[in-house]
Amino acid sequence: MKRIEFLKHCLAILAVVLFSAVAFLFAAYGFLYKNIPFTEEYFDVLFWSAFALACAAAVAGIVFYLLGLTTAYRLLICVLVFADICAAVFYGLCASGLIGKINSVEGLREYIGRAGAAAAVIYIVFCFLQVVLLPVPGSVAVAVGVAMFGPLKCAIYGFIGIVAGSFVAFFTGRWIGYKAVCWIVGKENLDKWLNKLKGKDYLILSLMFLLPMFPDDVLCFVAGLSSMTWVYFTVMITVTRALSVFSTAYSFELIPFTTWWGILIWVVLAILVALSFWLVLKFSDDIDAFIKAKFKLKKGD
Repeated sequence: MKRIEFLKHCLAILAVVLFSAVAFLFAAYGFLYKNIPFTEEYFDVLFWSAFALACAAAVAGIVFYLLGLTTAYRLLICVLVFADICAAVFYGLCASGLIGKINSVEGLREYIGRAGAAAAVIYIVFCFLQVVLLPVPGSVAVAVGVAMFGPLKCAIYGFIGIVAGSFVAFFTGRWIGYKAVCWIVGKENLDKWLNKLKGKDYLILSLMFLLPMFPDDVLCFVAGLSSMTWVYFTVMITVTRALSVFSTAYSFELIPFTTWWGILIWVVLAILVALSFWLVLKFSDDIDAFIKAKFKLKKGD
């Protein structure tokens, strides 16, 4: 029994060291490609900063575990796993050369356009990853698609990739996210707080998906933790993504930023969005009750 306990403690300490090392190695090898002027200029600073952070995380994890701070230790493990994923993606972007073009419409267009007939498939995959992994603004992805395929094809391809990514993110939040948070804070505490949030999660999340000022890609993961059902999420994400993707794609064609009237229209639209958000919040109870009645949801579902 003592040997089993000893092995358990060793594995717990090894896990935090290993996860810290993996994050550092992927980040360091990504810096070596020097695809960005910033990383090339400050390579030494970035390298040793990443090394210091990895060491600090490993030491903190060991201290948390030895002091019996279970919640802090488990939270740190989850953060390190997420850091490993981000570092691995960063390395892949650097190795492929995409990192230097990721915030440039022309750069992304040139990179994807090299694939020829397969460009549409690559663009769909790119939109999928933009939801699940890549920290790319949706406007950049749509702008690339409009430049490459025109507004209609861009909207269709983008809709397919973004909706597919949204379902994966929702599934991740529903099955993995819930278990991860339970592991950190305990099932009883998590359920208690989720119950407190029930009642308006349908309305608030739907509104956030529809309006452009919120990080709707991150919200897919959050929706998986809410009381939102698969049926409602399917309908909601299909409608809101269609509206946002098609309107954004055609807006680049119809409402230019280079004219005074185009800027005026965008200002008016921003005001209308803010007004809509205020009205929905003001009448949130009535709207939430209407939504749940239409989907035949019981109170508290």
